[in-house]
Amino acid sequence: MKKTYKIDVDCANCANKMELAANKVSGVSSATVNFMALKMTVEFDEGAEEKAVMKQVLKACRKVEDDCEIYF
Repeated sequence: MKKTYKIDVDCANCANKMELAANKVSGVSSATVNFMALKMTVEFDEGAEEKAVMKQVLKACRKVEDDCEIYF
């Protein structure tokens, strides 16, 4: 399953860090961040629980950029 989320991030470098952090989360098959569109596209592993995985993605992203936001 693939979903796109609106994000709030300050700079392209921070968006890149968020993408790298999201890709390390268990349950995420792949994640890409488009800084210009302020969107994150996440492809989930088969059988992954979307809300639980996204909470972990947000937690991981906030470790690298504490004031970022993902709207899910």
